Amino acid sequence: MITEERNKIEGLIENALDSVRPYLEADGGNVKLAEVTDDLIVRLELMGSCQTCPMNAMTFRAGLEESIRKAVPNVLRVEAVNVPSLV
Repeated sequence: MITEERNKIEGLIENALDSVRPYLEADGGNVKLAEVTDDLIVRLELMGSCQTCPMNAMTFRAGLEESIRKAVPNVLRVEAVNVPSLV
């Protein structure tokens, strides 16, 4: 993937994450974009209370992953790098 295309995709993903962040922050959590691979696997790092929240799987799938897929429909997969059950 060329740098310009990567930057555009990462920007779209960051905007999608920004739309969800206020909800995460309200509960003491957050999310960080860790990596976008060349084959469009998005790796996220859950931070704060999001790492151990019993609802993190639902938040991850219905909130984070859904927002990213709306912004960049050709994303192959979304993974959490620091929560083994969400990889």
